[in-house]
Amino acid sequence: MGIIKNYNTLCTSDNRKIVLDLIEEGLKETSPDILIKKMVNINGDVITIQNTKVNLNEYKRIFLVSFGKGSSLISKLIIDLIGEDRLYKGFIIDLIPRHFSDKITFTIGDHPISSKNNFLFTENVLKNTENLAQEDLVIVITCGGGSSLFELPSKINFERKIEIDKALIKSGADIYQLNTIRKHLSKVKGGGFARHIYPARVVNLIFSDVLGNDLSFIASGPTVMDNTTINDAFELIQKFNLDRQFELSIKELTKTPKEEKYFENVSNVLIEDNMVPLSAIKNMAEKNGLNVSILTDRLKGEASTIGRYLIEETKPGTVLLAGGETAVTVKGNGVGGRNQELVLGALPHLSKNTVIASFGTDGWDNSPYDGAIADLSTFNKAQKLNLNPLSYLENNDSYHFFEKIGDGIDTGKLESNVSDIMIVLKK
Repeated sequence: MGIIKNYNTLCTSDNRKIVLDLIEEGLKETSPDILIKKMVNINGDVITIQNTKVNLNEYKRIFLVSFGKGSSLISKLIIDLIGEDRLYKGFIIDLIPRHFSDKITFTIGDHPISSKNNFLFTENVLKNTENLAQEDLVIVITCGGGSSLFELPSKINFERKIEIDKALIKSGADIYQLNTIRKHLSKVKGGGFARHIYPARVVNLIFSDVLGNDLSFIASGPTVMDNTTINDAFELIQKFNLDRQFELSIKELTKTPKEEKYFENVSNVLIEDNMVPLSAIKNMAEKNGLNVSILTDRLKGEASTIGRYLIEETKPGTVLLAGGETAVTVKGNGVGGRNQELVLGALPHLSKNTVIASFGTDGWDNSPYDGAIADLSTFNKAQKLNLNPLSYLENNDSYHFFEKIGDGIDTGKLESNVSDIMIVLKK
């Protein structure tokens, strides 16, 4: 059985089979098992992460702090490499349960909205990493989703922060806007965690879900110097009316650390990004004789209209790939995520022998589906069932539409998160 649980149900044509097989290949290549073997190795006491070498024997205590979707499996792989006996303490928060020894505090967190569990986890990390020294090593694992999972508000209370998070998610703000605001409401973001654990040696393994891989925005950059300001954040707060909605003032924002000393002993190492699955899909398509191209790995825009754009950009006889992260401006009260909304918005623009799919690399599109696949048969099924795609789109209810049609992609939650992938096949 492959990664797509309902592969056989979705595979109703040769064209669909091509797209489904490409999805399988892309998701397979995002597996942490494969990536860690490629990117990390240990020789005696020296661990090499990309081009960063660390002699573990030089440190009295080794801490592990890991957060984000898929971080628990990556943590296990790293612990297996260095040996658990070397580890002093570890702290992991993820969405997928995993058993660790008593040395590890494991928390099941909540995403995309921060929760009390997330805050208590982060508070515990800060408590256990106070007053570190140069003889301490902190291995950090940062994965997509870390902005909500590794979080502790600086000046506002938990309840207010959660309500602000909910409003931001529905606002249509992109990841840069979201995380600019988040940085200045947090104790750990925007380099705040690096300041807290200074002067310890820090090595951060980063798995990017941010377009362009700006490390200061991945999980809001807990160990990366931030270039944004309080004024930048407050302008965005005003743009999205958070100042009025929550009586949020500029005095309640926190300045992120700008002193270089906090980052001199920090190595931030990019391990994986969106190009990993895109390249794997492209290679497989070419091996199967398909004419394929990657449009971009930085696609953004309103999900409901991006599908049409991708179809128009696809030449007959080709496969078009794109990676990135679209946004959904929530106006209805339905269920579903940006991948399903993208495909739903594309339905009226499909022609014969065209297939479109959009899916996440984390297995969760704000619903039990990871995304959706569609062709003319999807549109025909909708007509037979008297379902109006536009009505579902206006209500942001893509999940229930594809549930009724049977074209939602079901993978279950996956242990990776490097943004989304879109595929258009136009035979």
